[in-house]
Amino acid sequence: MLMQDKLAYVTGVANHRSIAWAIAQVLDREGCRLALGYLGDREKQEIDKLVANLSRPPLLVSCDVTKDESVQEAFGVLGREFGRLDTVLHAIAFARREDLDGRYVDTSREGYHLALDVSAFSLNCLARGAEPLMTQGGGIVALTYLGSQRAMTNYNVMGVAKAALESGIRYLASELGPKGIRVNGLSAGPLRTLAARGIKDFSTAHKLHAERSALKRNTEMEEVADAALFLCSHLSRGITGEVLYVDAGYRIMGA
Repeated sequence: MLMQDKLAYVTGVANHRSIAWAIAQVLDREGCRLALGYLGDREKQEIDKLVANLSRPPLLVSCDVTKDESVQEAFGVLGREFGRLDTVLHAIAFARREDLDGRYVDTSREGYHLALDVSAFSLNCLARGAEPLMTQGGGIVALTYLGSQRAMTNYNVMGVAKAALESGIRYLASELGPKGIRVNGLSAGPLRTLAARGIKDFSTAHKLHAERSALKRNTEMEEVADAALFLCSHLSRGITGEVLYVDAGYRIMGA
């Protein structure tokens, strides 16, 4: 029970195939009390279908990270209901389909701002809201991807957003470290999630990953969830500002 009596705010649960949902289940299994963030009614309906699988009902918190007042209201609810937080999972990202399918050079100004706002600046918003509640320190974990470091086909502006996210992780780790708050990234190999469906030719990339990774297979959802548990728990108490790769060794391989 690595997270016994701990309190976590998990964002980004879209359906049963979400990485965020896999992580939420592992945290629940290890004794953590959960708050799950959702954007609108459709997301809430999906979460309502899942929560029966948890050991106890989670707190459901509405939050639109593109609106400061919504973020403030969400953390107000968390403060009143939980009193404190021990961990936050940032699993939020979005880019317009046309800004992924085309050339990066043709990305619209509006599409660029939207991708960076939702996928990267949102981490600042969550960290700012969580800081006063993380009175005993804890861990903030953000999901990222290798497209932040390499030019991955059809990842385009999302790769740029993830690069900004990873830089933000380091700056937040530096600023929040004196309060015992650790900020890390978790970079998973390609997984068949709802978000992945928005990436053109994802199936081809998924197949190539298995062929070229050191372990000669694809990443499994449970492996990512267990790594997130490590970063959220006291087992990673000496680690901050890092990106942990859970990609079956794909990143270390040559072409």
